[in-house]
Amino acid sequence: MPEILMNVTSITRFLLMGFPDDQVLQRLYAAFFSLVYLAALVGNLLIITLTTIDHLLQTPMYFFLKNLSLIDICYISVTVPKSVMNSLTNSHSISYMGCASQVFLVVFFAGTEFALLLVMSYDRYAAICCPLHYEAIMNRGSCVQMVTASWFSGCVYGSIHVAGTFSVRFCGSNVLHQFFCDIPSLLTLACSGEQIVEYVFIIVSFCFAFVCFSFMVASYVYIVSTVLRIPSSQGRFKTFSTCMPHLTVVTLFLSSGYIAYLGLNSKSPPSLNLFMSVLYSLLPPSLNPVIYSLRNKDMKADF
Repeated sequence: MPEILMNVTSITRFLLMGFPDDQVLQRLYAAFFSLVYLAALVGNLLIITLTTIDHLLQTPMYFFLKNLSLIDICYISVTVPKSVMNSLTNSHSISYMGCASQVFLVVFFAGTEFALLLVMSYDRYAAICCPLHYEAIMNRGSCVQMVTASWFSGCVYGSIHVAGTFSVRFCGSNVLHQFFCDIPSLLTLACSGEQIVEYVFIIVSFCFAFVCFSFMVASYVYIVSTVLRIPSSQGRFKTFSTCMPHLTVVTLFLSSGYIAYLGLNSKSPPSLNLFMSVLYSLLPPSLNPVIYSLRNKDMKADF
């Protein structure tokens, strides 16, 4: 049975009790997670390799895609290997610092991915709405600067949230009904009234994310209006099809994150919270390579 810690100053470890104690189910979860992780790893590594060695893929769009694949590898590697190891060894423990590191890294890579998806929408806007100036706008230097800004913003985002989450005192149980340390689960363990700082950070970050999302929507409003002015239907389809992988990835990433963080609450069943966390932590990294390879003729030619 998990140890229950009552002293708010004595919590040095958390117990990740997301999955049932049944050994057979533990092995099944470990096998499923391992297969998904392997698929995500192979798919994203293939994209990184192809966009590095193929001279036809040395464009801003594929430069951003390479970084997206790197982020996805890091993102899924923060949670899944530890969870698989816990299932195989029947050990559910994670240290206080290990938990804080997971929170930071998950938010860091999620924030970086969101920022990069915003950059990729701007790239599509420049390519479709300003084709004559595209090379000047999306030159090598500006692309590197935008990617660097994405990674930096993710780092700031992760630092703010890990500071806000672990500034609270934890009361009662040290059991997290999750397979990794996430902010909503940790806040349920906080002493009454201690969560206010992190809630403020969450509200501010969602407001900022909404502003960024508005810029993304504005980009696609301009893109759609430009596409509709193309005379031929074949030309309209061909032009807009270059945006479909990005739109699909954005929809998958934002919808899964929205449902997990805003659609659920502390009163939701632990099994539902667990399912949603699996959805937003495993699905985007594993499906992004499939989406881009299946809907992109250049990628399909290389695959």
